Amino acid sequence: MSPSDLAVARRGVSPFAAPALWKAAKRWLYVFHRWTGIILSLFFAIWFLSGLVMLYISFPSFRAPERVATAAPLDWGQVRVGPDRALASLGQPDFPTEMRLGMTGGEPLYIFATSQGRRAVSARTGAEILSVDRRRAGSIASALIDAPVVSVDPVDHDQWVVTRAYKAMAPFWRIRMADAAATDLYVSQRTGEVVQNSTARERFWNWLGAVPHWIYFEALRLFQEPWRQTVLWTSGIGMLGAMAGFWIGILRIRLKRRYKSGSVSPYRGWMKWHHVTGMIGGLFLIGWVFSGWLSMSPWGGLRDRDHGDAASLYAGAKPSFPATDLAALVREGGGAREVRFAWLGGQPVMTLWGRGKPRSLSGATARPLTLDRHHIIAMARTAMPGAALVAVQRLDRPDRYWYSTGDPRDDSRPLPVLRLKFDDPSQTWLHIDPATGALLGQIGSAGRGHRWLFNALHSLDFPWLLIWPPLRHILVWLLSSAGLAISVSAMVIGWRRLMRL
Repeated sequence: MSPSDLAVARRGVSPFAAPALWKAAKRWLYVFHRWTGIILSLFFAIWFLSGLVMLYISFPSFRAPERVATAAPLDWGQVRVGPDRALASLGQPDFPTEMRLGMTGGEPLYIFATSQGRRAVSARTGAEILSVDRRRAGSIASALIDAPVVSVDPVDHDQWVVTRAYKAMAPFWRIRMADAAATDLYVSQRTGEVVQNSTARERFWNWLGAVPHWIYFEALRLFQEPWRQTVLWTSGIGMLGAMAGFWIGILRIRLKRRYKSGSVSPYRGWMKWHHVTGMIGGLFLIGWVFSGWLSMSPWGGLRDRDHGDAASLYAGAKPSFPATDLAALVREGGGAREVRFAWLGGQPVMTLWGRGKPRSLSGATARPLTLDRHHIIAMARTAMPGAALVAVQRLDRPDRYWYSTGDPRDDSRPLPVLRLKFDDPSQTWLHIDPATGALLGQIGSAGRGHRWLFNALHSLDFPWLLIWPPLRHILVWLLSSAGLAISVSAMVIGWRRLMRL
């Protein structure tokens, strides 16, 4: 009896049982891979094809940069109500999470995001906007697009306003415009703000891109947890099936003592294509599915320890806003398209947004405001009580954690930026705009890990690839083609298997 057999015998297991167990394990490995492939190979093929579409066509959005870029300059002649009066009229116990002034359909409006939902107050009359009718919504849309209105339909949700973020803004008027792009605008029936837009081109390509890729069908996506569980289980089982297939591929490949045919693979035809492409692109496929699964935060995912109060501590917000010198604001605000109101370190601040760089003003005097480095550091220390500040960096160029892929869905990451590092349990970094003092974001060690396990694996946004975007696109195409070959060959093999049953 060999030494290994003796060791097995000492554990009370027959030396003949281990090979039998291994044979049974391999059999079930093959069965599991076969049936997950039969069931999910079509999903994999769709994911690879739709991912290539998403490389060029993003899901429709109407983020702040686009909102400012398309807005009309503020008509200061109509602004007769200051931010203090507008906010006080709402009777809010806390300062809003968002407060801004901009033009909506030719009228200056204050928009607030409050605990009671989104609200709007006219800067001309001081009256709260309680509802926006069909005719008013059409005029708001025409002022933005400069085209006639084709139709105005009431909607609570549809394919392009289906997430929880839009639920707080619903219901909407969906307005089809007679422009060349066949634009649809979504105007809130409560506040009159435009919250979403889409063009015919975006709608068409998203049915081939983001919608199937994210399993983003309206009937399912309306329900957050069932949708999340669908993506989790589909991608999770698919990941395990892919791992099983890669293991089988390794067991079956022969690099030195080849098969009688002279091939490294025992298979022929479509099976051989599946085996060889699986060995070439299998690791990428597993990494891609794993990162997609991770994006759904299984078991809580990679999350930083709770430091949710950092932003409020940094702001030092009070429930009200001071009386602003409107005459001084008008002088300073020429050409501004939007004014955002906030608190920074217990100080009221107004930020003017328009064509150029944003400018900060004192919330009380409307005079230009410059926050020096020492003031910013002091506010950051306040935001992180009990943690020591260990480093302050100024970034003038993108790095591994502060960068943009060029995708308009990405959050704006302006440069230069200050990075302040703290020694709290999460090893938190705060990113602060040195020009405005605004806290742009915070990230801990778990978030930095997520950057590599999700973003890098799923989008290939490695720093060296972001420097040469065409190379990144070529690599995505090559790896996606390998993944598609694996998926299509699995579909053919699976279909033939089903036909033999």
